[in-house]
Amino acid sequence: MAEDGGNLSEDQNGREAEGGPSLPRTFIRLNDLSEASAGGEETLPYPTLAPVVFFYLKQTTRPRSWCLKMVCNPYPFWSRASMLVILLNCVTLGMFHPCEDIDCDSERCKILQDFDDFIFAFFAVEMVIKMVALGIFGKKCYLGDTWNRLDFFIVLAGMLEYSLNLQNVSFSAVRTVRVLRPLRAINRVPSMRILVTLLLDTLPMLGNVLLLCFFVFFIFGIVGVQLWAGLLRNRCFLPENFSKPLTLELHNYYHTENDDENPFICSQPRENGMRLCSSLPKLHEEGLQCKMDMSAYNATDNTTCVNWNQYYTNCSAGEVNPFKGAINFDNIGYAWIAIFQVITLEGWVDIMYFVMDSHSFYNFIYFILLIIVSSDDPKLGTSLWPASPSRAAATRSC
Repeated sequence: MAEDGGNLSEDQNGREAEGGPSLPRTFIRLNDLSEASAGGEETLPYPTLAPVVFFYLKQTTRPRSWCLKMVCNPYPFWSRASMLVILLNCVTLGMFHPCEDIDCDSERCKILQDFDDFIFAFFAVEMVIKMVALGIFGKKCYLGDTWNRLDFFIVLAGMLEYSLNLQNVSFSAVRTVRVLRPLRAINRVPSMRILVTLLLDTLPMLGNVLLLCFFVFFIFGIVGVQLWAGLLRNRCFLPENFSKPLTLELHNYYHTENDDENPFICSQPRENGMRLCSSLPKLHEEGLQCKMDMSAYNATDNTTCVNWNQYYTNCSAGEVNPFKGAINFDNIGYAWIAIFQVITLEGWVDIMYFVMDSHSFYNFIYFILLIIVSSDDPKLGTSLWPASPSRAAATRSC
């Protein structure tokens, strides 16, 4: 080997003297690799992380070196323990009864509270370990990652909750942050984290779709307001000059059994609706159909079966809309609520019947067009809403 090395060096010197090409520089670097490494700087155990944190903690300093091994180990025990604690947190949150555990006097509530204290302590210790290992501020540090910021916010909210409990202050809004704890699992599972990140990155691309949906809502909402504003408040009232017996209690307008969800909405004379006050059903008392008029009513003997429904003949606008006032077309805001319920295909038939009863039979065209344009049902053809990744993948596989 020594002779070979000597011959190579002599050949190289001879070629340089003769002006011929020298050996490749890579060959020389391979031979000088030991010298180069000896003269170079000391390599860091984790080159991608900050060399020094907290002004004096190096990567080889013991408190930080332990934390780095726990955080950067390919198969860390700490990550698996963190997933188990997150699953335990999901179980405890599901077992909590907000209405029964206000004062937390029961044994079950105290056990759940102990588990919650342990879970919070674990998350706080995990945050401190990551801060010591990675540092706090910086590109590769703890707060440089978005999911770590979520963990930091959850732990900070938990600290605020415990501090308020010590001060005997009720701040229930802070407790709602507990529901964000299961989201920490996204940061522990790499595949789930990639999928959620891709989903969030695609949201800005849906701007044009959202703009188109806004125009559809706006156009259909304006049409609904112009045609049916105030019509869903139509009810059959008693005439203004109607004089009822003093001992008799009657409603101002006709009420059905479930008047909030299934009211009797009538059509005014100027409209061409499908329901008129003349089509009110007859009154039933004790299983018998009342057919008498008011002249047969006996104030002293209240056993006369009078059909009082026949006197509700004045169809006019009242003050109550169906479903506790939520469904109507009185303004553009309520119209959007009704349109959104229609495109979800939940209870849209009732809304269509209300409109047809109060305005016109041909209003069904409006709802059919709205469902065809906006619904996400594949049986109805195209849709404004973009297909989900799972549906698109299933379509491609078929």
